[in-house]
Amino acid sequence: MYISLRIFRCRLLSYSLNNIMAVRQSSDMAQFKAVLKSAKQVVILSGAGISAESGIPTFRGAGGYWRKYQAASLATPGAFKTSPSLVWEFYHYRREAAAKAVPNAGHIAIADFENKHGSEKNVTVITQNVDGLHARAGTKNLIELHGNLYKTRCTKCKEVLVNTDSPICEALANRGAPDANVVGSDIPVKDLPHCKKSGCNGLLRPHIVWFGESLEPAILSNAEAVMSTCDVCLVVGTSSVVYPAAMFAPQAAARGAIVAEFNLEPTPATPDFHYYFQGTCGTTLPEALAD
Repeated sequence: MYISLRIFRCRLLSYSLNNIMAVRQSSDMAQFKAVLKSAKQVVILSGAGISAESGIPTFRGAGGYWRKYQAASLATPGAFKTSPSLVWEFYHYRREAAAKAVPNAGHIAIADFENKHGSEKNVTVITQNVDGLHARAGTKNLIELHGNLYKTRCTKCKEVLVNTDSPICEALANRGAPDANVVGSDIPVKDLPHCKKSGCNGLLRPHIVWFGESLEPAILSNAEAVMSTCDVCLVVGTSSVVYPAAMFAPQAAARGAIVAEFNLEPTPATPDFHYYFQGTCGTTLPEALAD
């Protein structure tokens, strides 16, 4: 009797969870558009998926290698200390790839939504991407959590500057090709990008938040502030596994904000959200954000 009752309760719990999931994870686009129309505080949280549609490598999974190196192993302070030339070749490759890419229909839909509704809604884009495609699409109210490929930071004086030079220094011209047969880098450190501030001449590094580093406190605080007040959040092309950004949308949903996920496939956070729209961002976002 006890075993039967336990099985019944498990089945009842499973049935309840499935029904809750069905209710919470709606794919009713018309209903979501009505919710979005009435929202006053909108946050769009984007990740690598939207940039992948513009041809930007995600450096995750099977594609997580540049030459013979795991990309994540080069995006660390230790790698830069050990071989700044190799790291700069990697980032030169990434800068050039991003420069050739163009914002896709998803980026443009987000920028157009902000442009059309910015006077009546507070629209903020929080991105984990570093390629600058949101800004190039026209997004203005933008928080770049992990930095930007086209910014440098001096390792000596800490000055941060925008730098879109191609190449960023002559020594990197025609370097950085993802050839698996190339090992290391023979570029002398003195020929790498250096600070031009009078009396400094410190080695420059990409202004990117590397593995093992914390987000800038002011940027994290700004992101947390807008997440804490949004009434609708769109999760766009992110795997929801990189912290602290992975916590943002589930926490917003937990306090009552409506969260909609736009992704090629479900993520670990999908069960926490109210809407799920499967497909490319370039297909689903223009429909979701159009009047």
